[in-house]
Amino acid sequence: MPVQREGHHATQTGEDRMADMVIKADRLPLPGETVIGGRFFMNPGGKGANQAIAAARLGGKVTLICKTGNDIFGKQSVELFKSEGINTSYLFSDAKNPSGVALITVDANGENCIVVASGANASLSPADIEIARAEVEQSNIVLMQLEIPIETVEFAAAMASKKGGRVILNPAPARTLSEKLLKSLYMITPNKGEAEMLSGIKVTDWESAKRAADVIRAKGVNIVVVTLGSLGALIAENNKYYQVEAYKVDAVDTTAAGDTFSGALCVALSEGKSIVDSVKFAAKASALTVTKMGAQSSIPHRTELSVLD
Repeated sequence: MPVQREGHHATQTGEDRMADMVIKADRLPLPGETVIGGRFFMNPGGKGANQAIAAARLGGKVTLICKTGNDIFGKQSVELFKSEGINTSYLFSDAKNPSGVALITVDANGENCIVVASGANASLSPADIEIARAEVEQSNIVLMQLEIPIETVEFAAAMASKKGGRVILNPAPARTLSEKLLKSLYMITPNKGEAEMLSGIKVTDWESAKRAADVIRAKGVNIVVVTLGSLGALIAENNKYYQVEAYKVDAVDTTAAGDTFSGALCVALSEGKSIVDSVKFAAKASALTVTKMGAQSSIPHRTELSVLD
């Protein structure tokens, strides 16, 4: 969960770390079908880890709360996060479960399908968050996603919001959410499929995104940002709507695009940018991500953003 403190670009991330195993193929396989792919490579990934690294590379001061296995992936992750300038004081190790793994197939258009084995991510508990209570409560922005147990998300959201922290949830992977959790959030950032699950409205364009955002906001979330892929992102706040167009780039791989968007959004908000300008900043960073293969290997540094000016 990326978090911002007053006077700092502090982003505290409490989420996960995974090993991404990626195959590039001409197309994604149908159920029961085998497709002969091309290049295989393995990268560090995981939604929370990606978001933390995105925030750090884009200028945030980041603490990551997560749990890894006591294995080679877990040990490598500590060194990786340190090399990115991320505070690793709350990286917990699980002696019983391996680090998480994601199997990713990417087609010729850059679209992907992903299967995740959560491993140690699934054992990050409210007790772990309690250990990091001081860090969470001092933070101004807390970013979370759903590759960790929902009870841990709810616990951390309540902890942060009670102290006035802005809790931002990237609701991926998609699932139903309690109204208690939704009312603890400052902002939620669903994509089209996640917005449909939360609202019951199929999202295909700007107008359907508005209707879905209205349903979600009625459940207690102050701000809804629906990401619409190549269209851009819709912002719904206080019965007003803003459309942020996507940057036009040649997509190679969409892996980590949403995570980069989330991390960048928190950095921009932490710097006092408006919601609209923060989403524009996030859209720019996300657009650069899809021009490269891989998850963390594709996340840009701040100095690279000028390419799209």
